[in-house]
Amino acid sequence: MRLSVPSLMWCVFGITTGEFVIAGILPGIATDLAVSIPAAGLLVTAYAIGMIIGGPVLTALTARFPRKPLILVLLGITIAGNLASALAPAYGVLFAARVVTSLVTSTFFANAIVIAVSGAAPGKQASTVSKLVFGMNLSMILGAPIGTFIGNAHGWRATFLVVAACCAAGFALVARLVPDVREPSGGGSAVSELRVFRDRDVRLAIAVTAVGNAGLLMVFTFFAPLVTDVTGFARGAVAALLLVYGVGAAVGNLLGGRLSDRAPMAAQLGLLGVLAAVLVLMWAGSGSMAVTAVMVFVLGAAGFAVIPGMQARVLATASAAPTLAMAVNASAYQLAAAFAAWLGGRVIDGGLGLSSLYVVAAAVTVAGIAVSSYAWRRSRVPA
Repeated sequence: MRLSVPSLMWCVFGITTGEFVIAGILPGIATDLAVSIPAAGLLVTAYAIGMIIGGPVLTALTARFPRKPLILVLLGITIAGNLASALAPAYGVLFAARVVTSLVTSTFFANAIVIAVSGAAPGKQASTVSKLVFGMNLSMILGAPIGTFIGNAHGWRATFLVVAACCAAGFALVARLVPDVREPSGGGSAVSELRVFRDRDVRLAIAVTAVGNAGLLMVFTFFAPLVTDVTGFARGAVAALLLVYGVGAAVGNLLGGRLSDRAPMAAQLGLLGVLAAVLVLMWAGSGSMAVTAVMVFVLGAAGFAVIPGMQARVLATASAAPTLAMAVNASAYQLAAAFAAWLGGRVIDGGLGLSSLYVVAAAVTVAGIAVSSYAWRRSRVPA
């Protein structure tokens, strides 16, 4: 099992690079396929919707499939989807290829996390999850910038070809190094899998993911105008600041996994409190470039430190159907992103100003603390 986690982490890196890199090659796609930038931007929306809908549905329908063969099939679909994206002769074909690819993404992540955690030592679940999430961190720090460079140098189709090759390498690693986990991905029918959501603790764990991350996602959605229009950075500095954010996210993710192994619920509450405080400090220091540059790193660290514990909490409460619960949890994260974008837009349109997003985001994070506190109180009451 020692090499299975790095193998799965590589797959996460490849898949999420294919998701994130679209932002960097969007202008090239729009020009080559003769569509507007907003139309090309719908590729991002379609991917998110595919994850929200496809993850829970596909995971429930594949509940009786053995895990390793299932993730190999899902990786095969990802490879085919990226190859189809690279060869798409028209916008409609590219759109369909992106949707198909997105449909299997959450199911792959859910099964990968369950496989990895099943071989983890007792008390190491959250840090094991953090290693897989680190693959996503690397896709933000390295994958998307490298993919964008390849797209600018050789065309956006080359980017998707490289992503497909990366996923193909992951396929070979999984086939060779990931053990054949005997139990199926859920063990029951789709209907029996859904019964896990009768448990209030499962619903609360997923609600914490949705509410607790919404504030961070609001700031990240409007990151560019916040650092340029409010703080005064040049537009050319946004990429460098995103890199700083990504490095902070990687550090925070690994640290959060270790803290959550030791004291899961206390760490979750404490880290959400730190995140809320960081958002307030960013509002107070938004007029200073030096302060903002430092706080961008801290924001990435605080924001991603909470994720491993949240994932591990869902696994712990949904032992009867962990894979489906993880897929729904991923959908909850995507819904939080959609809500964050909507609420942030309403705040801006309401005339409160861009900088007020920090304060609103902090308030939303405090709501996440309230949900976490309620969940912790319930977990400490004897059954």
